Amino acid sequence: MALPVTDEYGKTVKDAWDYKGLPANRSKTGGWINSAMILGVETSERLITLGIAFNLVTYLTGVMHLGNATSANTVTNFLGTSFMLCLLGGFLADGFLGRYLTIAIFATVQALGVTILTISTIVPSLRPPTCQEGSSSCIQANGTQMGVLHLALYLTALGTGGLKSSVSGFGSDQFDETDKDERSQMTTFFNWFYFIVSIGSMAAVTVLVYIEDNLGRRWGYGICACVIVIALICFLSGTKRYRFKKLAGSPLTQIAAVVVAAWKKRMLELPADSAALFNVDDVAETSFKKKQKLPHSKQFRFLDRAAIKAPEMGEDLSRVSKWQLSTLTDVEEVKMIVRMLPIWATTIEFWTIHAQMTTFSVSQASTMDRHIGSKFQIPPASMTAFLIASILLTVPIYDRFVAPICARLFHNPQGLSPLRRVGVGLFLATVAMGVAALTEIKRLHVAKSHGMVNDPYAVLPISVFWLIPQFILTGAGEAMIYAGQLDFFLRECPKGMKALSTGLFLSTLSLGFFFSTVIVTIVNSVTSHAHPWLADNLNKGRLYNFYWLLGAISLINFILFLICAKWYVYKDKWLAAEGFEVELEESTVPLGH
Repeated sequence: MALPVTDEYGKTVKDAWDYKGLPANRSKTGGWINSAMILGVETSERLITLGIAFNLVTYLTGVMHLGNATSANTVTNFLGTSFMLCLLGGFLADGFLGRYLTIAIFATVQALGVTILTISTIVPSLRPPTCQEGSSSCIQANGTQMGVLHLALYLTALGTGGLKSSVSGFGSDQFDETDKDERSQMTTFFNWFYFIVSIGSMAAVTVLVYIEDNLGRRWGYGICACVIVIALICFLSGTKRYRFKKLAGSPLTQIAAVVVAAWKKRMLELPADSAALFNVDDVAETSFKKKQKLPHSKQFRFLDRAAIKAPEMGEDLSRVSKWQLSTLTDVEEVKMIVRMLPIWATTIEFWTIHAQMTTFSVSQASTMDRHIGSKFQIPPASMTAFLIASILLTVPIYDRFVAPICARLFHNPQGLSPLRRVGVGLFLATVAMGVAALTEIKRLHVAKSHGMVNDPYAVLPISVFWLIPQFILTGAGEAMIYAGQLDFFLRECPKGMKALSTGLFLSTLSLGFFFSTVIVTIVNSVTSHAHPWLADNLNKGRLYNFYWLLGAISLINFILFLICAKWYVYKDKWLAAEGFEVELEESTVPLGH
């Protein structure tokens, strides 16, 4: 395929092709209409994933008759897998399939998963029998029933991972960053991306959850299946007008190559002078990808062995495999990733706390008075709307009021630095767990004072709005951490590895949800024999102790984060100290990714 050349009238777009593999015509490809079709797929994905996840715990306990701990773990495993598979989707999109095919294939997979989920709610044999009125025990779902449910959930998760990894990137491909007008349109596109995706999230936890609870799961999940099919058809209908970019290659390959090359030469002695190491200046641009040269650092010097020129490699180093020899610049880029790992690790725990808002907090809501007036009753899962509303309100409040004040205090035009924003989010999460523990203590006091401890289905005479503070604090924390994390990873990732920044961010979400599964499993195993913290009947449990435990872990994690943040040196300061020119880059990844 020949590289497109921009003609004198600017009719074609540099480095972009149409569906036939010809240079993309600027007037006939890309732009708002096509990006809107792509945006529709991501909005559908948000509606489906959140519409399933936020209301799944009540389905598992109420219909499948699973215990609270098992139900919570099922939800967090589903969400954790969804975000972890974003790494797989990104790897396939960057190295093999391209973003268009990745979206098309994984949207189809998600549609299949939701369809199976819908069928499982319609066919009676795929659900256990309904509990008999007055019965103290119910028949749990059997292996076949849970197998079908897990098949549906993890096909949906696989579809989510593939879509999230490529949608925003393919949307940005429809605009030419070298053109001033199109670059402005791309910025506007990302603003609308975040807004519309947030609207989809809000619709999932309000309208869709209400339909699921009042009309039935078959209707809610059926709507999800129809929505993704319609979105997929709309997406495919724009094929002739899309702009396509060449495969960039996965940055994970570079990291693996450096590590492998360093390991193979682990017995070689490091040269005293870094000039003896192989670098981008030592080879033609056509042999190794040309990159911005980086200064040699003394940290993690064991990786420098990847750039040692062994005698057996000969004179023509351009023929040597990257798994045998890496440039020093490639090594320094990997070192930059390694320096970020302590920050990355200390942001995982927040998403463990976030997981409780979709599991045990929803279970709490199901036992409380949810009426507004005499007729309308809020679905338990719709309480997560306060979390999303808190996120949407925190962003403008920070931009309009907090950022200008912090800009003057810290002499930073952006207000709080990325790591300071993350720190604020971690602190709010710690406070949220303390508030959640106190709220649960009050809820149990009401249950005991009214003699309703033994009835797991009793609606306690305490308003569900007591749960609002923990949702608001967690939502505000998420807004600060989400923006701070994404900004940090985008700024600090090497220029040639920007695709990895979103992967690093999404992996913290995934591992946070999986960490929640581990903690819940351990706590349930240790406490179930005497005084269970996570009892199937919450009125007999000690959920507040679980919240105190998470609060304590969060506090320790917050202290560790402060230590790591103090140790970390931002890339621009490090390069400036070494006398290298700092290239300023604008982010093109939306907050709602």
